[in-house]
Amino acid sequence: MNTQRKVALITGASQGIGAGLVKAFRDRDYRVVANSRSIKPSSDPDVIAIPGDIADRAVAERIVQEALSRFGRIDTLVNNAGIFVAKPFTAYTAEDYANILAVNLTGFFHVTQLATAAMEKQSSGHIVTITTTLAEYAVEGVPSVLASLTKGGLNAATKSLAIEYAKRGIRVNAVAPGTIKTPMHAPETHRALASLQPVGRMGEIGDVAEAVLYLESAGFVTGEILHVDGGQSAGH
Repeated sequence: MNTQRKVALITGASQGIGAGLVKAFRDRDYRVVANSRSIKPSSDPDVIAIPGDIADRAVAERIVQEALSRFGRIDTLVNNAGIFVAKPFTAYTAEDYANILAVNLTGFFHVTQLATAAMEKQSSGHIVTITTTLAEYAVEGVPSVLASLTKGGLNAATKSLAIEYAKRGIRVNAVAPGTIKTPMHAPETHRALASLQPVGRMGEIGDVAEAVLYLESAGFVTGEILHVDGGQSAGH
């Protein structure tokens, strides 16, 4: 087994930002273990596609086990899987609440805990979580309480984990995007969504991938919440 090449685990990897991250890491010659509920088998021998709900502990276990058994190491975990439901607070259902917490928080907990244990044995690793600028900077007209509850918690967890593992060779960071042009947003909404960013445009998937790759190479950066939001977090 060739264990010299680096290995990245990416959740929510079937489309949008996740698919862009798979391509970005492959372009850097990383081997990749990619997960989402609907992911299709990969024809690339250096990409293992694992379907399943990341909120299921067994799925998280399989992701980590496949990475170690097939590739022999885990260098990076990108927690990209997430659910965003924009509703007025009183319109959320108990099912909305359960589903959002399951993916955004429970999924993060399972795979991050398992990947961190593997990284500890190597005395090296990097964890990046995709959150949202809305967790810190709410926008009138974009109801986002459950996104703020969960992604805000992940921002806090990022800093806590960064300090806990700083002396064990594991860095922990987050990327907080603004509005990114993905299949989640219908084309007819793009003009209005672009206005949320002071730069006057929506972000591209590549903008988020570049931020993740920057953090990947920035060995002196840990505990950082990197805003990729066209100035949204700076003010309006």
